[in-house]
Amino acid sequence: MHYHKEYLDLVLVPAGLLIMFSYHLYLLYRYLHYPDTTAIGYENHNKKAWVRSIMQADISSVSLAVTVISANTSATTYLASISLTLSSLVGAWLGTSSSNNVFESRLIYGDTRVSTISIKYMSLLTCFLLAFASFVQSATHFVHANYLISIPGETVPVKYVERAVIRGGEFWTIGLRSLYFALTLLLWFFGPIPMFASSVIMVILLHYLDSNSTPLHQFRFPASNNKRCSEVA
Repeated sequence: MHYHKEYLDLVLVPAGLLIMFSYHLYLLYRYLHYPDTTAIGYENHNKKAWVRSIMQADISSVSLAVTVISANTSATTYLASISLTLSSLVGAWLGTSSSNNVFESRLIYGDTRVSTISIKYMSLLTCFLLAFASFVQSATHFVHANYLISIPGETVPVKYVERAVIRGGEFWTIGLRSLYFALTLLLWFFGPIPMFASSVIMVILLHYLDSNSTPLHQFRFPASNNKRCSEVA
């Protein structure tokens, strides 16, 4: 049986994707059951404290809260625009048959057949579209949190604002993870070896960045008579 370099794509690419998916499933398990050990859970804990302090403060703090959330909305909108632009570029590149010649070079050690290159394009396009949808949903939740915080003279349950801010952050994280997957798939165009190596390096870096060893600070809030704040969920 003769060895063909195309076999590398059948082994290294699924292995790289399996490593990425397995790590994120492990991260999801930790986030759901042990959130204090993850950077996402640590940030959510501080976000809830921020929301509670804003809702218990007087009306003059509303402008500050709106400014903070608007900054998050601007960031998600910017990344959504970039994701949509990259999706359009990939789609245009996919529709141009002559562009595939760039990745059919003999210098690329791997499967360079037209069908495989089309799969690469479709995989990359899927990641960018998922990132775009996630960032749009993130911006939607941040805008909703803005509305809840800025309602004048109404009792707003704190849980409502917390849920909107946390959901916005979660969709933001999903969008970023989609871009991380897109990065590894982009390196697949240069062969399965760079793709597999980038998957391993990416998981190592993400494991370091996603881990949290800082104890959660137990914030204490004095009883407030602010009519804007309500504990009813």
